[in-house]
Amino acid sequence: MTMRVEGIYIRATGVRLPARLRVSDAVAAGECPPRTAETTGVVSVAHSPGESAAEMAVAAARSALDRAEAQADDIGLILHADTYHQGQDLWPVASYIQRETLRNTCPALEIRQMSNGGLTALDLAAAYLKAATGRGEALLTTADRFCTPGIDRWRTDPGTPYADGGTALVLSARGGFAAVSSLALFADSELEPLHRGDTPFSPAPFTHGMPVDFDAAKRSFVERMGISYAVARSSAGQYSVVKEALADAGMELADAAWVILPHFGRRRLRSIYYQPFGIDPARTTWDWSRTVGHLGAGDQFASLDHLVMSGLAVPGDRCVLMSVGAGYSWGCAVIDILDRPAWAAG
Repeated sequence: MTMRVEGIYIRATGVRLPARLRVSDAVAAGECPPRTAETTGVVSVAHSPGESAAEMAVAAARSALDRAEAQADDIGLILHADTYHQGQDLWPVASYIQRETLRNTCPALEIRQMSNGGLTALDLAAAYLKAATGRGEALLTTADRFCTPGIDRWRTDPGTPYADGGTALVLSARGGFAAVSSLALFADSELEPLHRGDTPFSPAPFTHGMPVDFDAAKRSFVERMGISYAVARSSAGQYSVVKEALADAGMELADAAWVILPHFGRRRLRSIYYQPFGIDPARTTWDWSRTVGHLGAGDQFASLDHLVMSGLAVPGDRCVLMSVGAGYSWGCAVIDILDRPAWAAG
């Protein structure tokens, strides 16, 4: 699915990262394996001592709505992307975000596309705003809190330390500081077993034990299908969306001032992005993202917020956002910075 986008803008971003946990401290405490610290190059992760994912999403949403000067009637859609427990069971988290922010009557929906959820929500919201006149703006949020007992942020997915935080973005058909120029999504369900493995289906969460172990699932898939099969298909998926998004925006990757990548560890970034696409880490948010960790569906929104708030991204810059999520799906978006918003200039 690919889309040349016209008339869709970003009015504001918002982020909630409650605290930071230093990787060296986690290693000293015996929580993080020293090898994980060495191979990933991550120096700290965003950490929530007590705030739920849902509460962090609300904080990020309030920030973005305030910056956008958006009223309840302006927002015609709320999409919340997440990957893990939001703080309550059997519960519509998007409705909570709606109640705690706008208290309006528009649809409020949850997106479960794992780490590709942010760009998936962006794609769906853009199409929704374009589908009918009078749909002015959409609120997009992401949030996760990766904590024990269900998830071990250091060991569940060894190539990437997991982080806690919320992000938000106000998408608009009325204008903004950045224009969305193209969007592409691609899915390959043949890779779905990579995060499921051979574990039988169960009647309740964590029936087969905690914490979740992605490595075991990957090992069983690779034993059955072979490593080259998994690498070839995943590489093809990412390449496909990047090629489509760049073509629709009429550009080459070298034209991008910034390439926003998932907040993975260094080794994983090198093998999936730096080497295959010829991306210089200096054109990414690595210096910052290595202090934050992987925010599930929120990496792209958080890094965009960082580039805008820090003043690193300036008017005229083209930003290419890339994402990948278990399942497997990929996303790529091209965003043009039009001006520096007043809320970032302070």
